[in-house]
Amino acid sequence: MIEVEHLHKTFEVRQGGLWRRTVRRHEAVRDLSFRVGAGEIVGYLGPNGAGKSTTIKVLTGLLVPDGGEVWVGGLVPWRDRRRHVARLGAVFGQRTTLWWDLPVRDSLDLLRHVYRVPAPRFRENLRAFTELLELGPFLQTPARALSLGQRMRADLAAALLHDPQLLFLDEPTVGLDVVAKERIREFVRHINAERGVTVLLTTHDLGDVERLARRVMIIDHGRLLYDGGLGQLQARYGSARELVVDFEVAPDQADVPGLELLEVQGVRARYAFSGAAAGPIAQVTAAAPVRDLTVREPDIEATVRRIYEGGLLQGALGQGA
Repeated sequence: MIEVEHLHKTFEVRQGGLWRRTVRRHEAVRDLSFRVGAGEIVGYLGPNGAGKSTTIKVLTGLLVPDGGEVWVGGLVPWRDRRRHVARLGAVFGQRTTLWWDLPVRDSLDLLRHVYRVPAPRFRENLRAFTELLELGPFLQTPARALSLGQRMRADLAAALLHDPQLLFLDEPTVGLDVVAKERIREFVRHINAERGVTVLLTTHDLGDVERLARRVMIIDHGRLLYDGGLGQLQARYGSARELVVDFEVAPDQADVPGLELLEVQGVRARYAFSGAAAGPIAQVTAAAPVRDLTVREPDIEATVRRIYEGGLLQGALGQGA
């Protein structure tokens, strides 16, 4: 669906005062290459200023790169923009495609005409999205009167009315409560599984990545530093897994050979371990009677934070899946 080869984009940044100014060249994207297959959901991660937005703007045809090649669905975005934009959808958390003073239903109807969606297909998509996203209670409400969660659900419907092959999601759950976030994530999973929509997801909410993407790409200073599975990222750069054990009685000695004891509070003990859980569980249950135990996986947010702060991916280019 997406092919990017040696993409390069530089901006000129003007600095200085009224009488004397200098021009500095900022490389937003440097020699960036990756591919996204049809039907994938890929998390595209990086700190602010890493080059994510520049990449998305090139992929949508809003920017022309200085060098490299880009194909999206076989088209070069900025050369065949009319056909290209007809095949993609986009939802940006801080912007809306709805008309501010119109009821949601009227905005969706206007978009039907913009994208030339046949009336029967429009009605079917509107029915399906109204059910999946629970749009019914606010279809007749002006966009300006919607809550943030309602607006995001309406924007998702608007982005998908014309059956795009590719969906760009930029911070789709920013500012939403837990229930609203899960509703949107479930909808994205549905349109990916049932309609085969390819999704490129940029977000700072790593809960979105954990629940939606099996593959992540991490970019920083305009370069792709990691491209691979989320599990591989955790295994390579994440902290250890944890085994939380509730013993029948508070142990006199909670140490277990081969496990790192992190904490003991009454009958509960926490151990760190790596690899499969079967061995550590067997060791703990053999040491003393156990009431309950839980395996905690490494926190993806903590993993990515360690990567950014510690530069753990420097030199790891090309070592993903």
